Amino acid sequence: MNEKIGTLLPRISVDPPGPNSRRMSEVLKDFETPTLSPIRTGEIPTAWKQARGANVIDVDDNLYVDLTSAWSVGIPGHCHPRIVEAIKNQAEIMTHAPGAMANCPTRTDLLRKIAEIVPRPLKRTHVLTTGGEAIDVGLKLARVHKRRMEVMAFEGGFHGKTGFALSATARRSYRSGVLPLVPGFFHAPYPYCYRCPFGEKVSCGECSTQCLNYIEHMVKDPASGITEVAAMLVEPIQGHEGWIVPPRDFLPGLRKICNENGILLMLDEIITGFGRTGKLFCFEHFNVVPDILVCAKGVAGGFPISLMVSTDEIMNSWGIFQHTSTFSANPLGCAAALASLETIEKERLVERSARMGQEFLKRLNELKDDHRIVGDVRGMGMMCGAELVSDEKKTPAARETKQVVEYALKHGIILQPPGGRFANVLKMSPPLVITEEQLDFGLRIIDEALTYAEKH
Repeated sequence: MNEKIGTLLPRISVDPPGPNSRRMSEVLKDFETPTLSPIRTGEIPTAWKQARGANVIDVDDNLYVDLTSAWSVGIPGHCHPRIVEAIKNQAEIMTHAPGAMANCPTRTDLLRKIAEIVPRPLKRTHVLTTGGEAIDVGLKLARVHKRRMEVMAFEGGFHGKTGFALSATARRSYRSGVLPLVPGFFHAPYPYCYRCPFGEKVSCGECSTQCLNYIEHMVKDPASGITEVAAMLVEPIQGHEGWIVPPRDFLPGLRKICNENGILLMLDEIITGFGRTGKLFCFEHFNVVPDILVCAKGVAGGFPISLMVSTDEIMNSWGIFQHTSTFSANPLGCAAALASLETIEKERLVERSARMGQEFLKRLNELKDDHRIVGDVRGMGMMCGAELVSDEKKTPAARETKQVVEYALKHGIILQPPGGRFANVLKMSPPLVITEEQLDFGLRIIDEALTYAEKH
């Protein structure tokens, strides 16, 4: 691998998606389940062959700057040498140990490390494979501990597509065709201030108050239809639905309601954890500590591993072997997670996220001033986004958002597909090792793309 790869600016030699990407897509079209790619809609995904740092190279040798971290996974960048070396070393020794019957050194070390970095009373960790699996296990634990079955989730929330996780997820398209799901779930309003669920005349601070008042009503009113809430499951910043940052009083307000009503507060930090927002955990911005914490994407720099963390008291509610899985606490995943955490600490990536994130958000706000289709800009740390609208009525500009994403790709910048509930949000979450030059280049291309979308 070219050692310079990781910090380079884009180089596009073939208009993407190129011929090799198209040929590979034919294989997906013929042999893969159609739910795993957009091919059914006529789109051709660009195939990657190599990635390092903030760079991706596709199978047609185009070189890109990745402003997604592969969907918020690559906190320390793609293929960080320390993580690659840790996986290699562990693979030479042992690739698998059955989690329910055999411990291993990397598992022991990871459990100790997580206990060091989470605030008390959080202490014990259940090491799993995916975010959805960790959500499922956390919600099972909440039911076991509280001996209650109901779960309050939130409008706009996304937690995965497994059983419990999909039941908590609000998006209709993911739930359609597979109902009924796990019983006992209901959804409360989340303060999406740009599109407040209580109406356009409500200000941002009032939106949070309205949501909290309504949630308290749902919990306490004997005629609300809610009987026995075990847990509230919430993202501290909603990810899938458009990088929606709540007002500062919202999470503390939920914590207070939970404390007063014997409800567990469960935070989904699958996207926001491990430095993404300029704190190691996003809940630190809001001065709350959850009863159950779930992390996944950023844990191991690209290796599939997830964590469900809770307290001694809550974790001790489990019976022996009440929840196990074959690949829990996989030695390779634990080694990768340890190396990723070491990288985050040694390279001060949390501090870097906070510092670069301020400039990132500032630049996006400048784009908002310059472009009529940018209706809202929001974010924390290196989790920043822009919502595009076509008029003063905030009509979602889905077509223009798609144009921006496509223009950016053709000029060497990888953005997520149009996001948010109306497919009109540019969601950006670069690797925390991205250079200032790369980020500046990416924002200049987005500026050009917005101009192009406004004219076409």
